[in-house]
Parts: sequence; structure tokens; C-alpha cells
Amino acid sequence: MKGYTSEEMLHIMQNPTMIRNMSVIAHVDHGKTTISDSFLAKSGYISKDMAGTVCGLDSMEEEKEHGITIKSSGVSMIFDIDATG
Repeated sequence: MKGYTSEEMLHIMQNPTMIRNMSVIAHVDHGKTTISDSFLAKSGYISKDMAGTVCGLDSMEEEKEHGITIKSSGVSMIFDIDATG
């Protein structure tokens, strides 16, 4: 992933044409955490090997102990689209 300067991040965050909002909603055990981890890996926040197991958006200790997501989490990611995937 390319490293972005503070100025570049500010430009991206203030440009509505560059922002996409999404949410992941599904029944229990239908892959919400796995797909969220995959997005985090693709944007460089976690390693691709850890996607699906690291539970990157689970921040509460109870979530980690029981392996379930209790509280929603928000995250800002930069995702560069390339043709190779």
C-alpha cells in the first residue's frame, strides 16, 4: 500500500467524489468479520494471511474472548483499484 501524507489524506477525506460508505449486515456466522478483515487486508491495515482470523474491527475484550462481534465499528480505508485484483 502506498503511504499517504497528511495533506493527501485530508484532500481525499474532503472530496465527496472519492468517498464511498458501506456497511456489512448479515445473520450470525455468515462471514461479516471475514469480509471486513479482507477489506482491511486489501487496504494494507492487516496482513493478507491474517484476514478472516484477526477480527480487526473487534475492539472489546468480550468480543475477543467469545469470538463474536457485539458493537459496530467504523474505519476509514484507502483502496486503490487495480486490474489485477
